[in-house]
Amino acid sequence: MSETLDQWWAAGTRLEVTGRELFVRQAGPEGGTPVTLLHGFPTSSHDWAPVLGYLVDAGCRVTAPDFLGFGNSDKPRAHRYTLTEQADLLEAVWSALGIGDTALVAHDYGVSVAQEILARVPGRVIRAAWLNGGLYPDLHRPTRGQRLLRSRIGPVAGHFAFEPAYAAGLREVLGRPLPPNTLHEMWLATQRRQGASLMPKLLAYIDDRVEHADRWRTAFEGFLGPMLFVWGPADPVSGAHVLARVRERLPQAEIVELDDDPATGHYPQVENPSAVGPALAGFLAR
Repeated sequence: MSETLDQWWAAGTRLEVTGRELFVRQAGPEGGTPVTLLHGFPTSSHDWAPVLGYLVDAGCRVTAPDFLGFGNSDKPRAHRYTLTEQADLLEAVWSALGIGDTALVAHDYGVSVAQEILARVPGRVIRAAWLNGGLYPDLHRPTRGQRLLRSRIGPVAGHFAFEPAYAAGLREVLGRPLPPNTLHEMWLATQRRQGASLMPKLLAYIDDRVEHADRWRTAFEGFLGPMLFVWGPADPVSGAHVLARVRERLPQAEIVELDDDPATGHYPQVENPSAVGPALAGFLAR
């Protein structure tokens, strides 16, 4: 059984880097294969809890931060959140923890941070695994909730965000239903330090993706290390249509398509950990 949100937070630490405190969860043997897990919007590193055991058993030394503005990390209000800043902070976390080269496993929002890292320091990335995310921004299909939060009334809507609407928005992108308590913990992670009201600001990542699209695509498609795609095709935001582009652009790509009935949606590691965990562990332990 995976750790609860409270257990996850209790097992981690808040690390001060560049004047901010970021929550970081580490697990696995000292000296194990370094692996950095990058979570998605609007949740937290706790999304990785269902697959953590597989990675630790495979000998991985896992580092899973909460991005600035997410989960148990600082959530400054008067702040412009950018994906490039998140990459700056990630590099600062690595420096503070003495992490050199590392594998990356990225989902959703984290996919773009990983692409920025590949554009900056590709030699630092041992291998990369990708779960549903906006690898190609022209294919991104925002949810109704995201469109609302990005509209002129977004800041007002963010301040009045409440759990039932949040859970309904998550259900829209799932292929496999999640237990109510799982959705509740996702909400608690988002709402930590009144974080739900920040969602309109955090959604600026959609514009960042467009701004950096060419640079990130070049870095991603030109990466020389091993890559694995573990993908939920039932995801309406970045599902089968994104995977089709990956197959077109990277015909030699190693792909695990989670299409067993019911097909997996936007949160593969949460919806289908019994398939995702072994796939990631096998790839990372090579």
